[in-house]
Amino acid sequence: MNKNSFTLIEILVAVAIFVSVVTVASTIFVSALRAQRQSLAYQQLLDQTSYLMEYMSRTIRMAGKDINGTCIAAKLNYDFVNQCLKFKNYHGDCQEFCLEGTRIKEIKEGVENYLTSPDLKVNSFSVTLTGETQYDNLQPLVSIFLNIEGKEQSKIQIKTSISQRDLDVRR
Repeated sequence: MNKNSFTLIEILVAVAIFVSVVTVASTIFVSALRAQRQSLAYQQLLDQTSYLMEYMSRTIRMAGKDINGTCIAAKLNYDFVNQCLKFKNYHGDCQEFCLEGTRIKEIKEGVENYLTSPDLKVNSFSVTLTGETQYDNLQPLVSIFLNIEGKEQSKIQIKTSISQRDLDVRR
């Protein structure tokens, strides 16, 4: 009998161990790729949502009262109708943030721009107004709630409240 050869059992055991090691390594690699994809999708969702909220907050905070009623009703600070938050911006122009389908868009001086990418799906856009008239003796406060879904089942719910920078005095 030749001592330099392997038996069939030894070869089967070696192949089984090799296949097991390759399977475990492949599973770990696929799981790592899936986790990285989910992490990148969530990072994209956070980046875009953060930009959206910062931009909307800054613009809403700087809004002014519409004394003459050229944009919204006279002596109102904000109006929220048909999923559109409408106000007079600090340049005196009429500006809106609207939910159109599953995207948030901005309408400023008649020009429409989407603020969310097609990759994101805005499931909910709700606005609560407090002190929007000058007769309620309250400083204008806008609370915005967004429920946004991104790729790879990433989701975020975010809410912020913005107080108008200018004092709400009667005119």
